[in-house]
Amino acid sequence: MNRFLLALVSAVLIVGTSAFAPNQPPTTIRHSNIDTQRNAIWDTVNSLYNNWGKKATASHILFRPSQFPEDEAKAKLLEIKADVGGDPEKFAAAAAEWSGCPSSKDGGNLGEFGPGMMVKAFDEVCFDEDVGVVHGPISTQFGEHLILITKRTGEE
Repeated sequence: MNRFLLALVSAVLIVGTSAFAPNQPPTTIRHSNIDTQRNAIWDTVNSLYNNWGKKATASHILFRPSQFPEDEAKAKLLEIKADVGGDPEKFAAAAAEWSGCPSSKDGGNLGEFGPGMMVKAFDEVCFDEDVGVVHGPISTQFGEHLILITKRTGEE
């Protein structure tokens, strides 16, 4: 009788405890997230390699998706771009008025940064395009941007 009770209690403890656990779907790894992370790491390494020793200083105007739909944001940014031209003072005033980024308090100034410190599309503009020119609209996961590259160092 003791052997029977011991076997019964063991069976309940081993098999039965999972019956009392809440039903949860099996844990899965989403490959899209892994691919995105791997690509982000590769983009950062690639930017560091291609732009080694460079630094950029830029300002931007950000329209977040909560501010405007994408089409309206791009249209408004093109209008701002035409009004501003390449004038840093007008750009700063427009950033202060329109940008949805906390940097708007400083005229959109992001300060100096190195390669790989910004998202890919932003990084490519800041290290590959002309200085002193307003670029955009540029789309990122944060929204739509106008970017004014004010300085770049480390050029060969």
